[in-house]
Formats: sequence, C-alpha cells, structure tokens
Amino acid sequence: MTELGSFQELIRRVRAGDEDAATELVRQYEPEIRREVRVRLTDPGLRRVVDSIDICQSVLGNFFTRAALGQFELDDPRQLLKLLVTMARNRLSDWARRQYADRRDQRREQSLDAALRDGLELFAPDASPSQIVSGKELINQARSRLSDDERRIAELRTAGFDWPEIADKLGGTSESLRKRLARALDRVTGELEM
Repeated sequence: MTELGSFQELIRRVRAGDEDAATELVRQYEPEIRREVRVRLTDPGLRRVVDSIDICQSVLGNFFTRAALGQFELDDPRQLLKLLVTMARNRLSDWARRQYADRRDQRREQSLDAALRDGLELFAPDASPSQIVSGKELINQARSRLSDDERRIAELRTAGFDWPEIADKLGGTSESLRKRLARALDRVTGELEM
C-alpha cells in the first residue's frame, strides 16, 4: 500500500472509532505537537499551570471527536500535521488568554507538583493513549447534542462520503453543509468545554 493510501486508510479507521488507529495516529503525531507547544510555551507563569501534554491531549481529544463526526477533509499526512499543530497553537493561545484575561493571581493556581503531593490525580496513570483520546462516550455526547439534520451530515461524513456526495443526498451546496457541520461542532465542543 502506498504511503498516501495507508494514510487515507488510517483516517478512515480513526473516523470509524478504531482504537488501534487512534493509537497509531497518536504515536506518529504526538511528538511533533508537543515539540511545537514546548517551543511556544516560554512564559514561566503559564508553564506552571499547563504543560505540552495537557495541550496535546486536549488537541487530540478534540481532533478525534471532530474526525469521528466527519468534520475534517484530509488528503495527506502533511495536512494532518499542519492541522494538529495549528490546533495546538490555538489551544495554547486560549490557555494564555484565559490565564491573563482576569489578571489571575498565579499564586492561587496549584502547581503540578503540589497537586501530586496533595494526592490529586490529573491524569489516569494507567490510561493508554487510545483510552485517553478515543473518548467514545465524548463522541456519543457530542452526537446527542447535534440536531437531526446535523447528525445526518456527520453520519454521512463518518461513512466516508465527500461533501459533493452529501450535498447530492441532502440538498444544498457542499460548502454550506461543510460550514453547517463546522458551526455545529464548534457549538457542541463549546458546550462540552473541549
């Protein structure tokens, strides 16, 4: 199988909820996402409250949820890497904005060391990457928040239909349906605080 063919197969399996595919995608892309975050995470105050793994898990969780709902149109590995790195940059910016929007006193924020010392578990220590990011329950919650029409669009995308085919089946333009699903997923991820 060619590299492009195997990439498209990987994305198809991720959309179908295959945990092995999710694990493979994490293995391939997590190091690059974390490197990008570490390069940009220069503020010591922000580093006390967020780490590259936090951002990476958030990005991958968001990606897997949206991919399972059929949002992304990815043709090659470079597009996926660019998408994930952009999502990581945006997520880091969101963290920074939230951190400084209210001029929070960072001394009130509990450091990772203090949290661990106090016995708070921030991450399940025995959770595998696929368990962390597959989030089947999260996908089900996201689907339940979509309207019937939005869910139908997501189901067709998940089934592998491209936008012109979906437009033929449902009516409307491929661009309007794509934007409708993107807006719906933005709304749902906001509601789920992803």
